Amino acid sequence: MSEQIKFIVEQLNKEPFKKTFNLITFDSLEPLQLLQLLNEVLAEIDPKHNIDIREEAPDQTAKRMFSLLGILKYKPPGNASDMSTFRQGLVTGSKPIIHPILHWLLQRTNELKKRAYLARFLVKVEIPADFLQDDVVADTYHQYEELVEGFKTLHKECEQLKNCGFSTAEIRRDINAMEEEKDQLIKRVERLKKRVDTVSNHQRMLEMARQLRVEKEREESLMQQKQEQKNQLFHAEQRLQRAQQQLKDLRQASADAKPESLMKRLDEEIKFNTYMVSDKLPKELDSKKKTIHYLQKVVAEPAMGHSDLSELEAKIQEINTQINQLIEKRMMRNDPMDDKLFLFRQQASIISRKKEAKAEELQEGREELSNLEKELAQKTNQARDFDGTEVLKGDELLSSLGQDRKNHKFAKITSKLANVGEAYVFRRSSPLGHC
Repeated sequence: MSEQIKFIVEQLNKEPFKKTFNLITFDSLEPLQLLQLLNEVLAEIDPKHNIDIREEAPDQTAKRMFSLLGILKYKPPGNASDMSTFRQGLVTGSKPIIHPILHWLLQRTNELKKRAYLARFLVKVEIPADFLQDDVVADTYHQYEELVEGFKTLHKECEQLKNCGFSTAEIRRDINAMEEEKDQLIKRVERLKKRVDTVSNHQRMLEMARQLRVEKEREESLMQQKQEQKNQLFHAEQRLQRAQQQLKDLRQASADAKPESLMKRLDEEIKFNTYMVSDKLPKELDSKKKTIHYLQKVVAEPAMGHSDLSELEAKIQEINTQINQLIEKRMMRNDPMDDKLFLFRQQASIISRKKEAKAEELQEGREELSNLEKELAQKTNQARDFDGTEVLKGDELLSSLGQDRKNHKFAKITSKLANVGEAYVFRRSSPLGHC
């Protein structure tokens, strides 16, 4: 204990406390003075605690000190049963309680300053789950968590930059080495000047060397400009090729197509887009919304234990039993009208699934066609850059490779999709389709 008190007195007599204690005067401090001394040490770690405890209620002082010691992760000596004794001793300024705290704080003041600073930003504010159901509160709390994570990242980067910096001694050594190197270069330049002065026409030779250096720098600048212009020309040629390809596609579509075929194609496009907008996409959107709603409900629910899981499993088994009983009753009833309706419903469901599959197949075919056209344009540019000759591109190459077969396949897919859509509309419009 005497070594502990001696260490406390030595640290308090140093900066920044500047006390004039000795072992006798420190040991003779009153409880209120000892408590005020502890508060000064805490205020050095966290400036928010720079308060005169005589102007503060004892319960507020104890609550404030307990909070800071908890943030600093101070563990009182003894077991959990001694916590009441520790709290009482801290409030009354007991020496057996205050002295170990001072010894622990003064041993690691710098480390605790950093921990108290980080606690201001990293100790999260606890929000009740009921309040988080409000969208505004949930969004604000989410932004708060993102800011906390951003502060962690920035603080780590700052610490890394502080630790990887050079020390003052290393910088001074580097400066001395550069000054010595500078002196050596000055001496070399002076020796070279003396050697050049003995050469005839040295001024003219120096002027020619200066001009050579200027021309080399100009050559490098011109080379950079040339490379930039080549890049600009390449991008311009690519844009031109894309525009020419689009123009050829439009011309071919206008030349080969009759008004009837154009109207038929537009009708198919309208049917496909109408199906996508009015049927397929709304179903997918509703499914996604339901999934998000269920996930939000799961997130908002408190953590579940084994008892909760057992209760849910029991409910699931009970509902499954009820479903099986209803199925058995329905099978025992064996109503022929229900069987017919079931067949019609099953046929309508099969047609709907086929329609969705064909729509997805058509969408994939369009994406594949677009990717192939992009790859064809890229390969054409590579071939032209390789040998400098014009190659078949666009419609010419596609026609030579069998463009008619690809158009026939595309038209066949869209025709099947239209037929399936008409059958589906007929099923929906018929009285049986509503069953």
